[in-house]
Amino acid sequence: MWHTIMDNKHEFFMHRAIEMAAKGMNSNAGGPFGAVVVKNGEIIAEGHNRVTSTNDPTAHAEMVVIREACKKLNTFQLTDCVIYTSCEPCPMCLGAIYWARPKAVFYACTKEDAKAIDFDDQFIYDELDKEMADRQIKFVQLLRNDALPVFKSWEEKNDKTEY
Repeated sequence: MWHTIMDNKHEFFMHRAIEMAAKGMNSNAGGPFGAVVVKNGEIIAEGHNRVTSTNDPTAHAEMVVIREACKKLNTFQLTDCVIYTSCEPCPMCLGAIYWARPKAVFYACTKEDAKAIDFDDQFIYDELDKEMADRQIKFVQLLRNDALPVFKSWEEKNDKTEY
C-alpha cells in the first residue's frame, strides 16, 4: 500500500526531512538530523536536531517535531500522521514515537550510518537489556510505598484522560 501511488509523496517528505537535517547542521544547532510530521498530505511540523544550541539532550529532530505537531494539532497522539526522519530513530525518539502513535515512520540513514559518524546509540540498547544493578548509571528505588497511593488514586480517578 505505502509503496505504490504514494512513492513520490514519500520521497518529497523525506527530502524535506533531509533538508532540515542539513539546515540544522549548517546553522550549528546540533547534529545532522531532521524530521517532518505529515497529516493528510500536509507538513504539520518540521525541524532539526537542536541539542547543542538549546543545551537540551532531548531536542532530537523527532522529539522537536513530535512536540510541535502535538501543539499545533492540540493532541498528545499523532495517530493520523506519518513521521519522516533523516535517520533511524534512537532509543529515546523510538519511545516517543511509540507514545505518539503515528501510523508510520519512514527513515533514510540507518543507526549503523549514524555510528559511522560517531552517533552510536548501541550502548543504550545494551543498557536496556541489563538488570538495574548492572547499568552504567546508578539506579536506586526509593519510597515506593509512598508513591503507590498516587498510582492507586490514578486507577480510581473517574475524570482522567487515558492514553
